[in-house]
Amino acid sequence: MSGTTPPPGEFNTPYPAPDNRPPQDAKGFFGALFDLSFATFITPKVVKVAYALAIAIIGIALAIWLVGALVAGEIGFFLLVLILGPVAALFYLILIRMSLEFFVALIRMSEDVHRRLPGS
Repeated sequence: MSGTTPPPGEFNTPYPAPDNRPPQDAKGFFGALFDLSFATFITPKVVKVAYALAIAIIGIALAIWLVGALVAGEIGFFLLVLILGPVAALFYLILIRMSLEFFVALIRMSEDVHRRLPGS
């Protein structure tokens, strides 16, 4: 086919088109956890739980901080915590979310590259 151009929408590439199907060698949670060859990633399986735990821990910490400020008896300190506490909690939640998204994106890129490589 030298000298011809591919039809519109088709590309002349040696790599197969990506598909959205899970890999055939996908293991369960414990199978991936004890996979000593690191052929299966565990990050996508635990990211939801990690984020839910982060939300719970930040919420509990904020509640403890507010109660501590209330028990201290200083109204100014309590108002400061009441205003800045949720801002700080939101900031930490954003940082945690961005970190988790980075790790998931890195794993997805790695899986995609692994699927596209010849002989994989």
